[in-house]
Amino acid sequence: MNAFIKKHTANAKNDILSGMTVALALVPEAVAFAFVAGVDPLVGLYAAFMVGLITAIFGGRPGMISGATGALAVVMVALVKTGNEMGDPSENLGLYYLFLTVILMGIIQVLAGVFKLGKFVRLIPHPVMMGFVNGLAIVIFLSQLDMFKEKVNGKEVWMHGEKMYLMIGLVLLTMALMYFLPKIIKKVPEALVAIIVVTLIAVFSKLDIATVGSFIREGGGTGLKGSLPKFQWEIFEKIPFNWETLKFIAPYAFILAAIGLIESLMTLNLIDELTETRGNSNKECIAQGSANIVTGLFGGMGGCAMIGQSIINIKGGGRGRLSGIVAAILLLVFILFASGLIEQIPIAALVGVMFMVVIGTFAWSSFRILHKIPKADALVLITVSLVTVFKNLAVAVIVGIIMSALVFAWENAKRIRARKTIKKDGTKLYEIYGPLFFGSIQAFNNKFDVKNDPDKIEIDFLESKVTDHSAIEALYNLIERYEKLGKKVTLKHLSEECKRLMVKASPKLQNNIEESIDDPRYHVMTSDELI
Repeated sequence: MNAFIKKHTANAKNDILSGMTVALALVPEAVAFAFVAGVDPLVGLYAAFMVGLITAIFGGRPGMISGATGALAVVMVALVKTGNEMGDPSENLGLYYLFLTVILMGIIQVLAGVFKLGKFVRLIPHPVMMGFVNGLAIVIFLSQLDMFKEKVNGKEVWMHGEKMYLMIGLVLLTMALMYFLPKIIKKVPEALVAIIVVTLIAVFSKLDIATVGSFIREGGGTGLKGSLPKFQWEIFEKIPFNWETLKFIAPYAFILAAIGLIESLMTLNLIDELTETRGNSNKECIAQGSANIVTGLFGGMGGCAMIGQSIINIKGGGRGRLSGIVAAILLLVFILFASGLIEQIPIAALVGVMFMVVIGTFAWSSFRILHKIPKADALVLITVSLVTVFKNLAVAVIVGIIMSALVFAWENAKRIRARKTIKKDGTKLYEIYGPLFFGSIQAFNNKFDVKNDPDKIEIDFLESKVTDHSAIEALYNLIERYEKLGKKVTLKHLSEECKRLMVKASPKLQNNIEESIDDPRYHVMTSDELI
């Protein structure tokens, strides 16, 4: 027991201090994403608390922070709007359709974990990962630029004059404190100290600047203060549980589940690299899904891993589950008891923290290696970055994987080779080198001279691998072409799986497969040609 406690409290000081910083940074993010989705700020804050707490305790990646995110919020806009149009505006049906969709989203994510689909994140190529990181850094940066705007006569316009100078000055001060403090005092929670210092300066100098409180009120909210999350019985009272409802929410649920899992698992991979440890992707899927089921039932907008806050946590020394637990619980404390204090934090301080996150997140090395890596990988990296910025993360990752897969298939398709040999008895031997799959079939077929070949043909796969059904079908068709001309084809060194599939497709092919070979590499040659 003592060993267990020591293991999980060894980094307690850093986890607690880092968790405090993350909690402060979560507030404006959760509020902003709630406004994007078209719901009350407390719906975003409740999601950040519940999703953050459950994934911190049960997730597959200690130190990773989850909460309400912009990637999910932009999908929720149409859902909430369409849901509101299905009834009287006063009923606010869009909100309850959102809760029900988040529950279904969670169920899908749990099933993904149960069926161990999380392991497929390992198939994401490194250029896609770098593109994802760079694109997300740009997205975070662009989202912070909105904080330099203010509402005038109901319209958002850029700040100007003294307000803009003051905003820029406080942002730069926050960034400077975060950069220089660790050089002066080791193991200091630079982000937390910077937020406190800038807040004290703003409060005691009575500066006329945007704060967390003014940000909430400008967005239409009444304030940060709220109560404990309550079970949403209204979901089951207001929403009809029928086929029409399922048809409406299911597409949104699948899209949200996919985006949530992709963002969470790619953030998990990134944190793995930063900490040189390894998380459990399937466990994370189950935790994310369970968290979304709970947050949907208790009035939250759902969420997933947050790369910005996760980076803040890791850079601040947070490594264990305690950091995420502290961040989530403190967020609830802010809502219940400290809303007045948190509302005084200048938005500039939080923007400065996020700008430092952008600098730390962006893979600056990509500029250095861009001209050194294969052109196809460079194209994938740039494309994923751009699609992440202009579309969304899920689409960017899918596009990147498809591009990488096509490049891989094309490169391997060019590697098929055949060494042609005439044996002493007149048999022509084809020794195949390289993978035989759908992409290399045409090149494979071009190696054979069916009309002019002798009556006996041997095809040796000792240095080749038959990898898919298309390859098996190509072999079957090749044998048929030879046999129509009365020629005998023998296949050597096929894998056991390939043999089974070929015989299953056509039992007569058993006669073409040579089972026992004494010396597979020995034969007498009269001519030798590699083409």
